[in-house]
Amino acid sequence: MLSKGYIHIYTGNGKGKTSAALGLAFRASGSGLRSIIIQFMKGLPTGEFDAAAKSGGLITIERYGSTRFCRPDDGSFDEHRQFTLEGYRRAGEVLASALFDIIILDEIITAAKFGLLSDDDILALCDARHENTELVLTGRGASDILIARADLVTEMKEIKHYYQAGVAPRRGIED
Repeated sequence: MLSKGYIHIYTGNGKGKTSAALGLAFRASGSGLRSIIIQFMKGLPTGEFDAAAKSGGLITIERYGSTRFCRPDDGSFDEHRQFTLEGYRRAGEVLASALFDIIILDEIITAAKFGLLSDDDILALCDARHENTELVLTGRGASDILIARADLVTEMKEIKHYYQAGVAPRRGIED
C-alpha cells in the first residue's frame, strides 16, 4: 500500500497516454501493488488484456465502450453515454472500496471532452479517492480545472506519426 497517493493526468494529442498508464500499472505490479484500469470509450480487443492476465491478479482491466467510434451525429451517442455511465459508476465503486493501490481511468478525459461526462463528475471521483490511492486520468483535451486539481500532468505532443502516411493500427503496438 502506498503511504500517499497522487493524481496524474496524461493528456495531449500525441500517442502514448494509455501506454504510459499501462506502464505504470505493470511497473507497480513488480512491487506487489494492485491496479485496476477502467477504460472508457474503448470496446475493441487489445493486447493489454492478455498481458494483464499474466500479472497474477495484480492488474485488472475493465472496458466500458462500444466497438464503434463515438461520433455525436451518427446515432450512437446514447450507446456511448450508457457505456460511459456504467464505467463511471464502476469507478465510483472501485474508489470507495480501497482494494486497489492504483486506479487508472483511461480515456475519461476524452469522455468529458465529448460531453459524456462533465469535469465536475471527474472531480467528484478525485474527491472520493482514498489519500493513499494513486489515480491516473488519461485522454485528450484536459481542461484547466482538471489540470489544476492534478498533482502530475504530462502532455503527449505529436511531432510526427506514421498514421499520416496511411499506416493502420498494428497489433501489439497500437492495439
